[in-house]
Amino acid sequence: MPARRGVLREGITVGLIGYAAVALFYSSFDFLASRGALYTVNLLGRALVRGLRDPSVLMFPLSPDWSAIFLYNVFHLIIALAVGIFVTSIVAAAEENPARRGMVRVVIVGGFFVTIMVVATLTTPIRPLIPMWSVIGANALAAILAGAYLLRRRPGLWGRLALGATA
Repeated sequence: MPARRGVLREGITVGLIGYAAVALFYSSFDFLASRGALYTVNLLGRALVRGLRDPSVLMFPLSPDWSAIFLYNVFHLIIALAVGIFVTSIVAAAEENPARRGMVRVVIVGGFFVTIMVVATLTTPIRPLIPMWSVIGANALAAILAGAYLLRRRPGLWGRLALGATA
């Protein structure tokens, strides 16, 4: 039971790191684009909660929709925590059972690309303001920072999960 609790705690931390990395990425992105720190979150919240699908609306200034921003952040946090717990759980399983390591590598890499495809599909109507490179960049930053945390917490993990490592 204590090992399971440790995996859960690590998973929550991994999820929080991923959530914060994406939030920081888009806050910086919006700041550099001179749009205000919550512009992208406002758009995503409106798209998720209000069904914003008409790109012509984006030609005009949008005031912050605080309830949409809040609900989007709750949604994003829940998804990030679920992903963090899932990834940490399968990494722990792969450490315990070397035969699972190949499948874990496939699931982690595949999950990265599936996440990008899902986000890209859901944000198609607002693509001019959320370009594909930013979707890839935000998710890559989250994966790198969360992965670095796991590698620091679990010395030797890279070698155990590296391609071709079976022992």
